[in-house]
Amino acid sequence: MTGTGEQHGAVKEPRRLRAGSNEIVLDHPIVIGIINVTPDSFTDGGNFFSPANAVAHARRLVADGADIIEIGGESTRPGATEVAAEEEIKRVVPVVVAVRERWPELPISVDTNKAEVAAAALRVGATMVNDVSALRLDPMMGRVVKLSDCAVVLMHSRGDVSEMASYDHAEYGDDPVTTIIGELASRARYAESIGVARERIVLDPGLGFSKRTEHSRAVLLGLDILAECGYPVMVGTSRKRFVKEGMAEGLAAMKGAEDLVDPAEFSISERDAGTVGASVVALTRGAMLFRVHDVRTHRRALDVAWSIVKSDHS
Repeated sequence: MTGTGEQHGAVKEPRRLRAGSNEIVLDHPIVIGIINVTPDSFTDGGNFFSPANAVAHARRLVADGADIIEIGGESTRPGATEVAAEEEIKRVVPVVVAVRERWPELPISVDTNKAEVAAAALRVGATMVNDVSALRLDPMMGRVVKLSDCAVVLMHSRGDVSEMASYDHAEYGDDPVTTIIGELASRARYAESIGVARERIVLDPGLGFSKRTEHSRAVLLGLDILAECGYPVMVGTSRKRFVKEGMAEGLAAMKGAEDLVDPAEFSISERDAGTVGASVVALTRGAMLFRVHDVRTHRRALDVAWSIVKSDHS
């Protein structure tokens, strides 16, 4: 099985990710439950905009098996406009405080590319920063991460917030996997060069960000190469465009091309089902962290897949 040898077979001791006071042992798939405290996210915009609703959702995510809760206050949907740091802090910090009070030991990630927001969230209990720009967009983000003991997710993307979910910069030549992994690995080297400890770094190939469907598929199949860089790999397959297009292609093959389904017509539950398929593929290729909306289904599917992957290397 591709991509699991170093992490799942040859290395007897599992990797450990340092995230503030948390040490996350990567001896099983780590499921990260998403809470978007925004009015305009892809599929759940506005649902958890109030702290009370967000905490209620966090309770469901934890009960469903989330290992980490991630809170984000700015949408990265296609055409999204940048949110001012002050507004993003108002959205995120009360939720981090409330979640930390309810679950004192739970790892909490903040999804932001702004140093000011990250610093505010870390001060009140976040232990991880997920920067979709891999420390590109805010020159102070590297310093905030360096001075903290948090974990940091470096995600591959191109362009600014309004561009990265589009195809504006989706040109990779004949070998997109090598290009994308090379760009992401360079961000990891940068993080280490400014003093971020290696055991605090996670890499995310940014499926669907500045990538056409063929690019996301290629990178998903090339995750074993990314894992060879020596960092834990996280993926965010949840409800992405390439998942919906794969579902539409499957239905077309079954029914005939004339019955091609518009990918936009799939329900959220259908998209979540398709997402699980992509996540399981990612697990077999070396990913160990999964950022998802549907925690319950992923917890069960990934646990079963993991039991099979482990047996292949026992």
